[in-house]
Amino acid sequence: MDAVFSNFGEYLTAFGITVGLFVVSGLASLVLGTILAVFRVGPVASMQKVAGIYVTLFRNTPLLIIFIFMAIAMPKLGYDFLWVEDLEVAGYNLSAFFVRSCIALTLYTSAFVCEAFRSGVNAVPLGQAEAARSIGLTFSQSMREVILPQALRAVVPPLTSVQVALLKNTSVAAAFGMAEATATMRAFTNNYADQRIQIFLFFAIGTLVAVIIAALSLVMPVWLAALIVFVFFLVVAVVLALIGVNYFKKMSADPNPIESVKKDIRAVKGEGEYDRY
Repeated sequence: MDAVFSNFGEYLTAFGITVGLFVVSGLASLVLGTILAVFRVGPVASMQKVAGIYVTLFRNTPLLIIFIFMAIAMPKLGYDFLWVEDLEVAGYNLSAFFVRSCIALTLYTSAFVCEAFRSGVNAVPLGQAEAARSIGLTFSQSMREVILPQALRAVVPPLTSVQVALLKNTSVAAAFGMAEATATMRAFTNNYADQRIQIFLFFAIGTLVAVIIAALSLVMPVWLAALIVFVFFLVVAVVLALIGVNYFKKMSADPNPIESVKKDIRAVKGEGEYDRY
């Protein structure tokens, strides 16, 4: 417990960086993925091919390779993004590592977002698009006013999976200078080897909370999702505390708990069956 509580600021900062990577990359991938999906279902053949090549390339390229390209190749080409370190957001200076990580995650995730939206568009009956064209709507107007609003209902399940995968993929940034949750947990376990189980449990709970909020935020406001998760874990903690209190009361009131357990076993299984214990 001391490993986390004595470094609780680092613990919160680590999850703050993880959530920051997830939010920035998630929003950017939603925008880029939507544009790619419009290109893929659009009437312009050249845009369909460009979007198809992009999706095929990035869906079949490991995320680690994209991170290596952004961290090593891009600075060699002159794109080191050091200029962002002069910017300040909410009292914090941005990092070039953070920007490169967000770009890598966005490029990778937008290909999956594109396919999720394309499957949603294909789920809309063809008559809807024909009806939109019959009343004089252009392609962009029919997509914005008719097709995409209906496609959103079919997009929510696969898009939720994509966003949860994005949250887990932020751990790859730990290998490229980002002190997010995975890197911080590794540092804690190296410095406090005798508390590895407690450290793992704390980071597992934090990751679980982040995943649940990420999944629920697609169908409800983020603050409501966070409130639901908080209430759920509060109820679980109270129930576990009550169970623990009752257990320890029973153990302290019983002068010989081992004999009581053996007596209960005999009552269930039969007298004399467990005398060898």
